[in-house]
Amino acid sequence: MPECNPKDCPVSARVDALKDEFDRYRDSSSKTHQAMFNRIGALEQDKTALATRLEGMDAKLDKLKESSIWMVLAAVIGVVLGRLGL
Repeated sequence: MPECNPKDCPVSARVDALKDEFDRYRDSSSKTHQAMFNRIGALEQDKTALATRLEGMDAKLDKLKESSIWMVLAAVIGVVLGRLGL
C-alpha cells in the first residue's frame, strides 16, 4: 500500500471519523452508566426506608395482637364469672 499524505488520505479521514464517533459513544455510555448507578443507589435507599417502616409496622402489630389476646382472655373470664353468678 503506498504511503499517503495525512491531509488528503481517505483512510486517515475515515479513521478520524471513527475516532470521533467512538468518543461520542464512550461519552454517551458513561452518562448512561452514571444514571443507572444513581438509580440503583436511589432504589437501595428506598428499600432501606421501606424495611424500616415495615419493622415499625411489625412491632405495632405484635403489640396489637398481644392486646387482643388479653382482651379475649378478659372476656372469657367475664363469661365464666357471669355463669358462676359472681
